[in-house]
This record gives sequence, structure tokens and C-alpha cells, in this order.
Amino acid sequence: MNDQLVLLSIVVVMITLFISGKWRHDLVALGCLIACIIAGLVPASDAFQGFGHPAVITVACVLILSQGLTNTGVIDVFARRIIGPSVSPTINIAALMMLGAVLSAFINNVGAMALLMPVAIKLAARNDLPPGKMLMPLAFATILGGMTTMIGTPPNLIVAGFRAELSDSFGMFDFTPVGLSVAVTCIVFLALLGWRMVPARQQSDASSFDTGTYLAELQVLEGSKAAGRTIAAVQNRLDEADGQIVGMVRNEFRVLAPTPNRKVLEGDLLIIEADPESLSSIISLIDVALVESDRERDKESHQEIDKDIGEERSDEDGPEREKRSDASDEADLSELVAMPNSSLVGRTAEELSLGPSHGLNLLAITRQGRRSIKRLRYTAIQAGDVMLLQGSSQAIGDFTSTFGAVPLAERAVSIPDRKRASAAVVILLGAIALSAIGALPAVVAFAGAMLIYGLAGIIRPRNLYDVVDWPVIVLLAALLPVAGAMTTTGAADEIANAMLNLFAGDNAVIALTLVLVVTMTLSDFMNNAATAAVMCPIAIGVANQLGVSPDSFLMAVAIGASCAMLTPIGHQNNTLILGPGGFRFGDYWRVGLPLEILVVVISVPMLLLVWPLG
Repeated sequence: MNDQLVLLSIVVVMITLFISGKWRHDLVALGCLIACIIAGLVPASDAFQGFGHPAVITVACVLILSQGLTNTGVIDVFARRIIGPSVSPTINIAALMMLGAVLSAFINNVGAMALLMPVAIKLAARNDLPPGKMLMPLAFATILGGMTTMIGTPPNLIVAGFRAELSDSFGMFDFTPVGLSVAVTCIVFLALLGWRMVPARQQSDASSFDTGTYLAELQVLEGSKAAGRTIAAVQNRLDEADGQIVGMVRNEFRVLAPTPNRKVLEGDLLIIEADPESLSSIISLIDVALVESDRERDKESHQEIDKDIGEERSDEDGPEREKRSDASDEADLSELVAMPNSSLVGRTAEELSLGPSHGLNLLAITRQGRRSIKRLRYTAIQAGDVMLLQGSSQAIGDFTSTFGAVPLAERAVSIPDRKRASAAVVILLGAIALSAIGALPAVVAFAGAMLIYGLAGIIRPRNLYDVVDWPVIVLLAALLPVAGAMTTTGAADEIANAMLNLFAGDNAVIALTLVLVVTMTLSDFMNNAATAAVMCPIAIGVANQLGVSPDSFLMAVAIGASCAMLTPIGHQNNTLILGPGGFRFGDYWRVGLPLEILVVVISVPMLLLVWPLG
């Protein structure tokens, strides 16, 4: 009994930390595992066996295979062939959601969402709709599509792993009858009615950023306080007035993102972004003269002021030489969304050293539809933030791939080799077929496919593991031993007894519905893989107490864990659309609540039909 109380206390603390979002989920899970080891609930020798669990390995392999399809351009081509000319918002939204659901059934659903976001934004503009009207249905559809196959989402793989400990693992398409019924019904609801219920928020395009009412050119006067100082020193003074140096002009040559140690000379023009109220303070702070201050708040003006920006070719002490850039080095404006697992999250522009290290200027951040300029360089980036960056196309591309951000502009289709694209599809379908017919376990089939991707050059071997979402892997590997401890200590049975005594009694249908609703509720506030790991032992305990088959209860966990639609933090796809859609925390439940009610209404009868309790 003491072990049960200790374990339940640890789990309650873990769930509380998950919901609070103060620390990353993988770190919370790892802390929970270590606490269980110290308490003697998990043997130290078994602590890290989760890293070898088939579900964990399969998740990693699927992430790599998904990236292979992306690299070859298969999904981009597929998207453009499915999404045809504009007919009506309902038809466009339906087609987009169906494509998202199909893709997320076989590749990582976050990857599917990221790939289709630019298409959704383009369709919204074509139909004269706010982007959120397309983005929220697409996010929900990619979440729903993942529940239709075993590899569609990590919770399904976790559920299959628990089923394997009882008898045989669920097969590739054992999730399809219930999952497909729920997904199709919900997509029809979203296409006909749901998208109309999405709040119409401010569009997040370049014009909506309000990227500074003024981009002013200020000339450094003779005897100015700025003359002879470095860019870093001048910027420190400008911080007092919330101004930002975004470039400079010397001898008619413009320099984008000048290095901090570069000296400012008399006669230089400093290109500064600031609010109108701050401009007079800046002029007096550093003794400069206003040369031009009527740069309006649209993208064309930004591009005009930044044409022919040269690259800096000198250091502080050496002779300064400016080189006029060619067309490929012109400054572009690009909107990027910070992915939930991006290395940008929690870091500021100053910490990232955007100017000196990457040749970029951060001009604005939009968070939940609100634009931030005050102390912009010191604003910590959050998941779902939309960042407006200024720099060369090459610099922006490098930054996007390095830090895990998603461009909102539609990508050009690029297929370097049609044979590789075809091979990527055939290899993935072959792995799915081998797993589906039982010729190979899923983990072996997908590991083999990953190996072939590497050997065939579909993914460069040196980049093979870069695409793995390691926080998810650590989360799963850490929680599986904790979930095992819930079974061995009897804690799961105690929770099951309490649920039955308080709510369900001996009624298995009520108990099944309760398991589904509790799982959905937890998944709205914590990681869906963590929810599945916590709820699977409880679901098995409820089934054992009632003396019925656990299959229906495990499937209820799979459905519930994949239906996080009430909050932006329940699923990464919900977080991803927060900035581009201009959404607020309370916007999701307006569509998500009726959708989750529909999920319960459809899934409970289907669970009883496909997976009888007897």
C-alpha cells in the first residue's frame, strides 16, 4: 500500500507539471522515472529499457521515413494535385482536411501539418477567409487522421505495446474501423459547420505585422555621440528608447545586420525601426538627424528600403570594403512559425545572435494575434509564435532548417530525382504491407525501411538522426517503466476500483465511456503519448475488475489520447496554428467541445461493435 501511495503521489506531481507547462515534458518524465528508481518502484537495472521498447523505436523510424517523403517532394506534389482550383470554401476545406488526414495516417501528423500550412493559408486568401478558418480544421483533421493506423500517432503504438504484453499486439489496421469512422464523421462536421464556428481573428501576413510605423534613416552628425562607437554600444543606447538597428548605409552601400563590433562613422546612415513616439528620443540620445521617416507598414516598403544590401567584408581594425550584393543576396521578408519542439523556444533574438551569426534581423513577433515590438530582442520566443525575419533567402533557409521553424510562404515544388521520390513511396508502402500481413513486426519493417532510405540516399546518412524528435523519444522511454510500475504495485487497479465505485458500478458501457472521457480530458492538457502511457494500465485494470476484454478499453485510450481539441497545448498541431491563426487560448473549445462530444457519440457504439466486451 505504501508503494502505491508513493507512486500515485509521483504520478500526480508529474501530471500537474505536465499541465502547468513550466518544464519540458521529456524532462518531467525523466524526473518522474528517477524518482521512481530512488523510491524503489522501478529496478535500476530496468530503468532505461524503455529506449529499446518497440513502440519507441517505431516512432523514431516513422519520423525518419516521414522526412524522406518530404525531402523528395512527394507530399508537395500530392498536395497540389489534390487541392485544385477554388470552388467554394466548404469544398476546399473538405479537400484540405481529407489530404491532411490521409497523410497523418502514415507519416508524423506534426510533419503533415507543417507541410500543409502554407497551402491552407493560400487557400484562405483565395477564398477571402481569415487563415484560422482553414488552419484549425486542418489541425484537427491531421490529429484525427493519426488515429486510423498503428503508426499514425505515438499513442497508438503505446496502446499496441500494452496489448502485446497481454496477448498479441494490435495490427497495423486494427485501429482503422473505429478511427476511420470517427475521423470521417468529424471531418464532415468540420467541413459543413465546424469551420464557420472558428473565431475570425486577425490575419497573420506581412501587412498585419505592423512592423514598425517607421523604418527611419538617421544620419550620424559631426560630433555625434554615436560616432566612433561600435554598433553594439549604439544599440545599448537605443534600448532605452526601444529602437532597433536593422541596417546601415555607408558611401551609398547598404549593410544588412551589421556586426556588433563595427564602428559607426560620421556621415553614416543608421536604418532604425522604432515607434513614432520613440523616434524623437532616439534622435536626442545619439545626436542624429532624420533623413527619411515615412516608410509605411507594408512589405513592399520594407523590400524597397533593403534593396542592394551588401555583405560586410571587414573587421573592426582592418580596411573596410563594401561589396554590392547581387540579386541572390537581396533582403527578403519571411514569416516563420516556431515549432513546438524547436530549439528557438525559450530563447531570445539576442541569445541567438541573429545578426552577427546568421545575417538576419528580427523585425516583429506575433503571439496569439498580438504583435510585440517593445524589448523585441529580449523577448523569449514561444511555440507557435510567428516571427518576421529580414535577410537573404539563403540565410532564412539555413535558419529555418537549423532551428526547426516552419515558413508560412508556400514552398516551390522541388523534386531532385523522380526515381528517388518513387522509391521513397514504394519503400514506405512495402514496410506497411509487410507489417500489415504479419510477415515482419512493425518495428523491424520500419527499421528496415529506414536503413534502405539511408543506403539509397533518400536521407543522407549523416542527417538520419537529425529529424528524430528526441524529446518525444525520451518522454516515451521514461514513461514506459513508470507505467509498468503502476501495474506491478497495484496502483492502476486501485484507480480502476475508485473509478468504478464512484461512477460506473458494474456497468461496462459507462466504464468504457468514462475511460474515453478521462483520457480525452487529460490529453487536452498534457502530451498525448504521456496520456496514453498513464491511462493504459488504468484501462486494463478497469477491464479486469469488470471481467471483460481489455481490447475495447485500450482502443478507447487510443481514441481519447488522439482527441485533444480544447486547448492549444493539448497537441503540437494546435500549438503550431496559434500564431498564424491569431488564436487565443479560449478559441479552441468553441469548435473542439462539440467535436469531442461527437467523438464520444460515434466512438462508443463503434468500440462496442468492433471490439465486443464479452
